[in-house]
Amino acid sequence: MERLKIVLQYFQSNSESISNGICIILALVSVKLYTSFDFNCPCLPQYNKLYSLGVMIVPPIILFFLGVLVNRHTGVMMDEWMRPLGNRSKNPAVVKYLFSAMIQRALLAPLVWILVTLLDGKVFICAFSISVDPTLFSGQPNNTGLDVVKMMAKVPCKEDIIFRNSSFRKAVSRYVRCYSQAIGWSILLFLIVLGALGRLLKPCFEDHGSFLQTRYWSNYLDVEQKLFDETCVLHARDFARKCVVQFFEDMREDTVLHLPHPLNFRCAQEEGEEEDDRLHGISKQDQMNQLLNKWYFSKPELDVTRMAYRPRTCVTWEDGNGKSLYSDV
Repeated sequence: MERLKIVLQYFQSNSESISNGICIILALVSVKLYTSFDFNCPCLPQYNKLYSLGVMIVPPIILFFLGVLVNRHTGVMMDEWMRPLGNRSKNPAVVKYLFSAMIQRALLAPLVWILVTLLDGKVFICAFSISVDPTLFSGQPNNTGLDVVKMMAKVPCKEDIIFRNSSFRKAVSRYVRCYSQAIGWSILLFLIVLGALGRLLKPCFEDHGSFLQTRYWSNYLDVEQKLFDETCVLHARDFARKCVVQFFEDMREDTVLHLPHPLNFRCAQEEGEEEDDRLHGISKQDQMNQLLNKWYFSKPELDVTRMAYRPRTCVTWEDGNGKSLYSDV
């Protein structure tokens, strides 16, 4: 249970870990879909290969675009690529890094589907049983009344009457399945070797300092977008609260003045000041629209020196015992 908690904390630590977790879940879903998929070969010469290739190609395409859709790097990459230049220059290396990360994660589930189908072998038997030379195997049925092509097309259908309890069908199926599994293991070995070589040789052909800069700014774009969304939510909530309270105050018919308790008045005043601080002086819809347009068309320059040298303000208040307390803001 403790290990599971550590794994969940890792996947919740940042957006990159969340993207990795989603891709792993998609890969497991692809395996589950294949195992629950009822594969029924048509056993007809003109449809076997078409049906098998459809099962081999169409689901991986769906899984690939689903991986692109759920990957957070997709939105960050497109925002950075399509945004106006504004006050901030664009870095093509960051877009390239985000695109590479998106493609690598999106390809995981389709590759798992293809490898599972090849290692299982049923799709390969349905597609290429027609291409097998029947003279290589003994026990070929001769009284079927079918030509060789139609007979070999029925090899995947073990419930067919001409191949019921037939050693010929089993031998052909085993032969084609061996080819399918050999191709599957070869692809898996190639991918592992390619990944290992890429991990070992990448530092030899790439400037590590440039890579760290690219990775830093790609993470910055992701974090900036999340913080902007969170700030927009807080700002919208406070703006809506002000609008609703103002509406009910305007519609109030009771003119009796109710004086609040001094402590409650102070708390309400502090809460109102906090909301005003979050609103940053924005009181109209047009002001907010102009601010959002300014964020999109001319994002602020990546320079925080003004915040570093901002003058500090001393705030004084008294506690319950009459002592003066000080704080720098």
